Amino acid sequence: MLYATAATDEGHMASEREKYYYQAALDLRGRTCVVVGGGAVARRKVESLLRAGASVTVVAPDCLPMPAAVTTVRAPFTDDHLTGAALAVAATDDPAVNTRVARAARDRGIWVNVVDDPDAGTFIVPAVVERGAFRIAVSTGGTSPALAARVRQRLEAEFGPEYADFVEILGELRSEWEPRALAAGVPPAARRAAWHAVLDLPLADLLRDGRRAEAVASAWALLDAALSAAGVSPGGGPGSPIPRSASSEPDR
Repeated sequence: MLYATAATDEGHMASEREKYYYQAALDLRGRTCVVVGGGAVARRKVESLLRAGASVTVVAPDCLPMPAAVTTVRAPFTDDHLTGAALAVAATDDPAVNTRVARAARDRGIWVNVVDDPDAGTFIVPAVVERGAFRIAVSTGGTSPALAARVRQRLEAEFGPEYADFVEILGELRSEWEPRALAAGVPPAARRAAWHAVLDLPLADLLRDGRRAEAVASAWALLDAALSAAGVSPGGGPGSPIPRSASSEPDR
């Protein structure tokens, strides 16, 4: 468990420690993750871990059908099931089993999440709005999962599926434009101003309406203008236009 200390009015650190979760995103590609439990909650955890590229093992005497990529061990949990694991999830409907999983994981220095009992584990999982590479995590520190879910629903309504394409386009623009801007000596403040100008465009609205090519073209127009203002031709040199892979796809 991670903690933060609180400062008093006198500027000294308070003696009591408040529970404070350090927010992080894990790269689990190829890492072994063990999910103990075979119900619907366990399967949701499995699906999320697989999307992250983890190698997932499910341990349960009986379980719902799992994705083909999952290794299923149909047996009661034992501590040895955590051998080699980087992360564990206790997702059974038996608090005693969940406690055993948490204890075994702690003893081995393995991060463990205990469903419905955040204090028993060493990390919690926030409610997440996921739009491709664009993700917003909402957490109440385990205090009120219902509130986190309610806020997530509101964010899902505000940030629709078009934001997956939005972020993808921004990434393509950045990978092509930034090297030229850096090579041309465009100062950091001017580069930041250019990106903020791009974000001020109604790109999400255009993407929502299926006008992808128009969205990309309008963004490039601003970025080209920023290079021109720095005295650089948009292509980085005479007669060498910028290859615009982001704008090559037609509206869909």
